[in-house]
Amino acid sequence: MNRVAIGLGSNLGNREEHLQYARNELAQRGVTWTAVSSLYETNPVGPVADQPPYLNQAAVGVTNLSPGALLQICLAVEAERGRVRTLRWGPRTLDIDILLYGENPVDEPELTIPHLEMANRAFVLVPLAEIAPDWMVPGSGQTVATLAEIVAGKEGVRLWRSGDTKPPM
Repeated sequence: MNRVAIGLGSNLGNREEHLQYARNELAQRGVTWTAVSSLYETNPVGPVADQPPYLNQAAVGVTNLSPGALLQICLAVEAERGRVRTLRWGPRTLDIDILLYGENPVDEPELTIPHLEMANRAFVLVPLAEIAPDWMVPGSGQTVATLAEIVAGKEGVRLWRSGDTKPPM
């Protein structure tokens, strides 16, 4: 069994329902969850303006799936929720990223782990630090918690509670 960290995000439709669907489907297709973070609402990152805020979450589990097989499942689950890849950094119903896989990096034609921008993304690191603070990020020489501290003030990451209608102040 390999330990895996997954990042989940959504900023279209019922964001919380999309994240729940992703966790359930990944569990049915070979990932056993051991920890799931709280939900965090975050401002969009990237050049695409005028889109709603994201709901983000991290989940840690174990799987016998290879990194490539897990990626194919993640892409299929995204598509099932209406994800269409037309605009980079654009709005999306569901985004599933493999953040970490075991203790070693993965460098395959279609997949790089750790996720390329992980060390710069508060919306990834803050939720992941909640559930896996001591996981060493390959190639960085630092733990998830240390990296999260460095970027914690970026991107307007805020704890979100189910039923919230607006971001907390």
